[in-house]
Amino acid sequence: MLFPHVPGIYTEEQVEAWKKVVDAVHAKGAIIFCQLWHVGRASHQVYQPGGAAPISSTNEPISRRWRILMPDGSYATYPNPQALQTSEIPEVIDQYRQAALNAIQAGFDGIEIHGAHGYLIDQFLKDGINDRTDEYGGSIENHCRFLMQLVREVIVAIGADRVGVRMSPAIDHLDATDSDPLGLGLAVIQGLNKLQIDQGAKLTYLHVTQPRYTAYGQTESGRPGTEDEEAQLLRTWRRSYQGTFICSGGFTRELGIQALAEDGADLVAYGRLFISNPDLVLRFKLNAPLNKYVRKTFYTHDPIVGYTDYPFLSKANKGQATLSRL
Repeated sequence: MLFPHVPGIYTEEQVEAWKKVVDAVHAKGAIIFCQLWHVGRASHQVYQPGGAAPISSTNEPISRRWRILMPDGSYATYPNPQALQTSEIPEVIDQYRQAALNAIQAGFDGIEIHGAHGYLIDQFLKDGINDRTDEYGGSIENHCRFLMQLVREVIVAIGADRVGVRMSPAIDHLDATDSDPLGLGLAVIQGLNKLQIDQGAKLTYLHVTQPRYTAYGQTESGRPGTEDEEAQLLRTWRRSYQGTFICSGGFTRELGIQALAEDGADLVAYGRLFISNPDLVLRFKLNAPLNKYVRKTFYTHDPIVGYTDYPFLSKANKGQATLSRL
């Protein structure tokens, strides 16, 4: 766990509670995927069973330039993690498999394996973190092994058509740097392409976050420096992946249109803008002004503030926005 009050899906009680959420989404005619997220070393003993050290691919902690939110609202440095033993990795993979089964039991239409943003899977993928000497370290193929084994097990459990994968090879969030982001992305894609062939079915999608996602704006060695370089990475990965390709990360309406027009993606995902604009699709259609999001209200357990209190377009605003397009 990374934040206080993060929801889980590993107990029967949690599965039953999620059914209410899923049913409400389905009642609106929408679909909903459950993102399976293991933060690895991006945690603290206070959130771990028995006060144990968080697990990772490494014993090295996240640097002091990053801080973790504590239950009392203060911030602390990240502690030293405990590198998983080779023999312990199958148990973690099985936890993902069971979580995927739980999500389907709760009624989710599918799951997204979060392999991005400096969390556990990314801690195995990135050579700026992974310092292992076993079969999960060293070569780029070995760095991808944990993810590929995990995806395979989840596919067997619930079917490829219910599985999406997220990665962020060029993002340095939480010290997740790599010496060759382009090569890492291609290695992951080649592995996923092979898995799809072996399983005889395509994943639902591959979701790639590009570097401008990060809220902090740092530029590290693993991050390209310009919009053109970032767009070129996406186009290269897009051409290599054999399936539906989603991109995300700080996209505006205009940048999203551009990405689709230039064949940089099949779909563009929006997060922060959707939080502050519950009618974002309509606003994009009309090219209407957007509500500004309030970052300090993100990741709270308040049921209203910062999540359901942003206004919809008024009838007057809808008319003005329509006229502005004519």
